[in-house]
Amino acid sequence: MPRIFDNINESLLTYLQDTLEHSYRADFCVGFFNLRGWASIDHNVEKWNGWDGACARVLVGMQRLPIEELKAAFRSDEDGIRMDIKTASNLRKKCAEQFKEQLVIGIPTNRDEAALRELSAQIKSKKVIVKLHLSFPLHAKLYLMHKEDNNAPIVGVVGSSNLTMSGLERQGELNVDVLDYDACKKLQSWFEERWADQYCIDISAELAEIIDNSWARETTIPPYHIYLKMVYHLSQEARAGLNEFKIPKVFKNKLFAFQQAAVLIAAKKLYNRNGVFIGDVVGLGKTFTACAVAKIFEEDYYYSTLIICPANLIEMWNSYIDEYDLKAEVISMSAVQKNLKDKKRFRLVIIDESHNLRNHKGERYKAIRTYLSENESKVILLSATPYNKDYKDLSNQLRLFIPDDQDLGISPERYIESIKGYHQYAMKHPDTPIRSIRAFEKSEFPDDWRELIRLYMIRRTRTFIKENYAIPDDNNELYLEFPDGKKSYFPVRTPKKLGYELPIEGQQDQYTRLYNEEQVDLIGSLSLPRYGLAGYVDESKCKHLSAAEQKIVEDLSRAGKRLIGFCRTNLFKRLESSGYSYLLSLCRHIQRNFIFIHAIENELDLPIGKNYTDMVSSFLDLDDTDDFEDDSDQVSAIEFSHDTSLYIKRAMESYEYFMQPNIRKRFVWIDSKLFSKRLLKALQDDTDKLLKIVTANYSWEPQQDRQIQALYKLIMEIHAHDKILIFTQFADTAYYLYQQLSKMSVSHLAVATGASDNPTEIARQFSPISHNLHQSTKDIRVLIATDVLSEGQNLQDCHIMLNYDLPWAIIRLIQRAGRIDRIGQNAKEILCYNVLPEKGIEKIINVRARLGKRISQNAEVFGSDEVFFAGDPTSIVNLYNEKAGILDDEQDAEIDLGSYAYQIWKNAIDKDKNLERLIPELPNIVYSSMESNGEPGGVIIYARTVHDNDILAWVDTMGNMISQSQKRILEVTACEPDTKSLPKLEIHHELVGKGIAIINTSERDTSGSLGRKSSIKRQLYTKLDEFIKENDGTIFVSTALKKAVEAIYRYPLKEDAKNIISRYFKTKEPIDALVKLVESLWEENKLCTDPDDGNYNDEPQIICSMGLIDKRN
Repeated sequence: MPRIFDNINESLLTYLQDTLEHSYRADFCVGFFNLRGWASIDHNVEKWNGWDGACARVLVGMQRLPIEELKAAFRSDEDGIRMDIKTASNLRKKCAEQFKEQLVIGIPTNRDEAALRELSAQIKSKKVIVKLHLSFPLHAKLYLMHKEDNNAPIVGVVGSSNLTMSGLERQGELNVDVLDYDACKKLQSWFEERWADQYCIDISAELAEIIDNSWARETTIPPYHIYLKMVYHLSQEARAGLNEFKIPKVFKNKLFAFQQAAVLIAAKKLYNRNGVFIGDVVGLGKTFTACAVAKIFEEDYYYSTLIICPANLIEMWNSYIDEYDLKAEVISMSAVQKNLKDKKRFRLVIIDESHNLRNHKGERYKAIRTYLSENESKVILLSATPYNKDYKDLSNQLRLFIPDDQDLGISPERYIESIKGYHQYAMKHPDTPIRSIRAFEKSEFPDDWRELIRLYMIRRTRTFIKENYAIPDDNNELYLEFPDGKKSYFPVRTPKKLGYELPIEGQQDQYTRLYNEEQVDLIGSLSLPRYGLAGYVDESKCKHLSAAEQKIVEDLSRAGKRLIGFCRTNLFKRLESSGYSYLLSLCRHIQRNFIFIHAIENELDLPIGKNYTDMVSSFLDLDDTDDFEDDSDQVSAIEFSHDTSLYIKRAMESYEYFMQPNIRKRFVWIDSKLFSKRLLKALQDDTDKLLKIVTANYSWEPQQDRQIQALYKLIMEIHAHDKILIFTQFADTAYYLYQQLSKMSVSHLAVATGASDNPTEIARQFSPISHNLHQSTKDIRVLIATDVLSEGQNLQDCHIMLNYDLPWAIIRLIQRAGRIDRIGQNAKEILCYNVLPEKGIEKIINVRARLGKRISQNAEVFGSDEVFFAGDPTSIVNLYNEKAGILDDEQDAEIDLGSYAYQIWKNAIDKDKNLERLIPELPNIVYSSMESNGEPGGVIIYARTVHDNDILAWVDTMGNMISQSQKRILEVTACEPDTKSLPKLEIHHELVGKGIAIINTSERDTSGSLGRKSSIKRQLYTKLDEFIKENDGTIFVSTALKKAVEAIYRYPLKEDAKNIISRYFKTKEPIDALVKLVESLWEENKLCTDPDDGNYNDEPQIICSMGLIDKRN
């Protein structure tokens, strides 16, 4: 009777090894040949001499081929199977590819690496010869071994086992030995016929080459090539965009190379993800980029475009629509609540200056988001300042087109790590999908946000453009070249101080009085009740409110104390801006208080604004405003006064004016009797304090205004023939400067504020050349503007800018500088003046510090405005000292990872064209090692998950995670072409395996979701998880239970299981019964829906790895 080798009772591998030990050659015929499986018998073959008669001949009968290829290759007719040389050659290539794919599956090991190298060497020395049988499908499994034994010269095995680890020992098979001499000769003859077949093709050389080019190669790979392989794959989307889309003809000669790259990459992101955020820093042409992308989608997909922008940019956008013949319309951002819902469907929407939509609770935001959702529009967001206060500024903009629960394919790994893992996340945030944008909003880790914006944003800085696209001239100064050959240099931003004298110690004048500590403290002590009305509502009087009144009261509560903080800050900003503007605003504030006092004392309704919560939203959307109370010219036109009787008279007149039908509708009205007596008391107290300040500073003399005198000298003496752009935060200050400079005979002067009819036309008259207009005698030389011109406008005919007052966010100064420091600026230096006192700068710093403390103590902070106070003194001092670089955009800029990786790749192939072929041909799993250069030793792994996510992981020599930050890892692996390759760590492959295990756990766990707290799945998981924690290590917790709980977390419950478990919860049986029920369902495969019944491969694909050798240890 023959012996049976089923890998259960007897192992086929053991028998083959024992027999081969006494053999001098062997012939194998198998259906499948796993190259790594050769490790089991390579030592037996190694002692043979090689060539015919002393080698192992392997005949592969049916290598895995796609079914389509088999149908095309094997076609039957009456003459039998048809095969020709061309078909055989094609099949040979396909099989070679299959062998290549074998080597990029799984995790490498030292054993596999040694075995593959041994196999390659044995093939080259003719100890192993491999042929592919192509005449017809051959599924035979035959092992013949030749021995120096006269009694049994040939020993055979016939059965089911392939030459793989599974076939030889790991899975159940059925094989029998053949010892009969005659039977063995017949089997040998059968093998020889197949081996000599015309279409039995020798592929030994191809296999050796495949191994020699794989990760198991003998030769070392330069670290630089591994680094480039990383950036090649990370820049895949960027490269795809450059290949798949084309620049529209109308833009061919109008875009720089860096702009063309942005257009094509943005088009790919927009196509793939329905939205893209173009966030290049100020002055790099985001508008042109967006127009070109819109033109691509218009020409390729017949899209029409809606452009939503600030009102002052409408004319500019209309000019671009005409110039580039875009099928587009423009709507003001301020008009969206009223008009957007009636617009036709636009497949593409561009939102310019999208940072104005940072607050997702505002009505404007909701109107835009509703339109985008209902029309399934693709979206292009444009902003040089994607976030200002915190990361939610950014996510709120992205949420305009990303649904809250959309699976992004990535999760906030750093945040999840900080709360101890995925299970903790599921317990802490049961209603927030772990791969949603709402999950990222839980994180304050920059690495998480870098990973998110990698998917959606294109953001480059001036330094990035200079380093990667600029050309040096003979003096080594960098420039960009226009298509017509004109050069555009990169000017230097130079901060300059325009000083003015403060009075000497003890001298009293209007400046001393304004900055008097007593008066500053008075402002700090104001209650500002009109901005915190919710705190004065008498709840006992609110029991029988109408629905409309209830809504108003709720809106008051939503505002909280944030509005108070905004108002108090605004008053101090005006103090810094101009004594005139400050005193004027105090008088207006007094007048408004008296209107409320008049209404309360006469039991009349209070006018509180058209939409109180919209007003709050607007404050949170904007950093600086001209004036934030729209209560008609009746109050805004007020002049200085400290006469109480005059204020009372004006209050009565104003209230009567507000009651006119066409005026009344501007306001929301609320019954003053709903408020407690504390409101009237707080209004009277504040008014008394404000009147005290105004009385002490009643007379403001422009001729004694040291700031304006210094400004006049700058305009008429220091830069008497240059264009000058003057920015101020407030319209009152702008008009004050215009009036006083006009009286001082400054000509060619203009002012632009939010109230100007056409700010864009004013910008054109100030900067005609940059707008392709002819210069004329009517051109403006000195332009005074609020921040209505700080966004979107091109004013580069000018190279001198002055900040008459300092915004409290340094980013606003950078935005302003960007109006004149743009691509195409001819000046080599941009002068950025800041009006600051020659001495006494500490007074401004102290006032800001005291205000910050007051706002924090009263919990009046809105958004994350603490950021403005932290570090602010340093910025002021740096401006005071004219520190170089303080106004550069780099401090607020980070390049998106896709552009960063693509540019590394492009720069590399520009220097060495061969790399464009070599790097893509490197197979997966390749590795190298280099010195860690002071960083912790270990291994960096780059893998792609089954969900097509790129993962970089850096583990130390103990297998612990150091970082998964793609940016940091790219910086650590950055190296040069001549960087030396070092011998790998002995545990290199083992560390790769540990890194993959971490990645795999992450990928599996992020795919898990327990649902809401009330869900059957969550209740089940929670009960069982608690049971395991309490009883782990006892006989009550089985392996089956642990596997079942893991499956419950990862996969959906089957419907039958859900129904059975639901009935259990209703009967409230003891936990022991639930445990037995779940174990039973698990063992019967009735518990969870496991994809493909668990047969699918969810292992990440290893792209490459880099060993970091720490020579210090």
